[in-house]
Amino acid sequence: MSMATVMKMDAIRDLFSKPAWVGILVCAAIAVLLPVLNLSFPSGHALHVSGYTIALVGKFMCYALAALALDLVWGYTGILSLGHGVFFALGAYAHGMYLMRAIGREGVYQSDLPDFMVFLDWKTYPWYWSMTDSFLYCMALVVLVPGVLAFVFGFFAFRSRIKGVYFSIITQAMTFAFMLLFFRNNTGFGGNNGFTDFKRILGYAITAPATKAALYLITLLFLLASLFFCRWVVTSKLGRVLQAVRDSESRLMFIGYDPLWFKLFVWTLSAVLCGVAGALYVPQVGIINPSEMSPGNSIEMVIWAAVGGRGTLLGPIIGAFTVNGLKSWFTAAFPDLWLYALGSLFILVTLFMQRGVLGLAGKFKKQREQV
Repeated sequence: MSMATVMKMDAIRDLFSKPAWVGILVCAAIAVLLPVLNLSFPSGHALHVSGYTIALVGKFMCYALAALALDLVWGYTGILSLGHGVFFALGAYAHGMYLMRAIGREGVYQSDLPDFMVFLDWKTYPWYWSMTDSFLYCMALVVLVPGVLAFVFGFFAFRSRIKGVYFSIITQAMTFAFMLLFFRNNTGFGGNNGFTDFKRILGYAITAPATKAALYLITLLFLLASLFFCRWVVTSKLGRVLQAVRDSESRLMFIGYDPLWFKLFVWTLSAVLCGVAGALYVPQVGIINPSEMSPGNSIEMVIWAAVGGRGTLLGPIIGAFTVNGLKSWFTAAFPDLWLYALGSLFILVTLFMQRGVLGLAGKFKKQREQV
């Protein structure tokens, strides 16, 4: 067994050690406290947390869930995807269809159809909008649409033994093709403007502070549940097989395993988690358009996982918060320099921090113990 493999196994064992559990509990408690402070104290009070902060942290948690999903296929199975943005966006569009139907006659044109359909002189909903006024049906679409696409795409790709950089390229081509498709007005998804101006969710005003707090807490709950579920997956026998796929797929085949179905399972699971992240993202941000499918967004997800530490579960979550926090600050202070900063960050991580922030922290801890 190589030293790199031993180090990665040590990282898994240390992932939920006592300090990690304490850190998770403290961060969760702080996260729960934020909406409480938002609702309990009026604006201007020293303890008041603004609605902007609640929405921003909620958005970061959605990104963290997407990064966690990507880490399952890249960090633990060795499948580098540059197309996870399409799964994120499809989940967001599936939920957005319900939110658009919920607007009803509160739109600009006072019509049962969304404003963009009225503007295009459409008379009825397309067939694929059927039943989207049902919340449960749209939640099923959130899971099924990314899941089915990932299963079909993954089946043909993995059966053809496409791997490495070739697989990364075709995933990037897939997300680019979907982006171009959704930019077209005649597809019935709002064209380049997408879905926006949401009014209600399950009858509640979507801009109400209580609704925003509820969406925030639901996102936090899903993130924690996904973290524990992914930990169960990667520490089980299934997880060991997935890591064997990453480390030596040919050797795994020689001892009688068929990697196809293991890769297909984790690929589909990752797509579903990414779709759920997109569905949680839409009502909190208030818009979804085809730009979320851009290849650049998928590449950013890879950077989140790399910065935090791929193959560690907690690393992608830390990376998503770190990179997006820097992005929020840079785009406000130095808007023209963000892409340069992002590229420099990725180069530094690739050259000097190959195991990310968590790997660097573990290295310092080991050095202190030796001293």
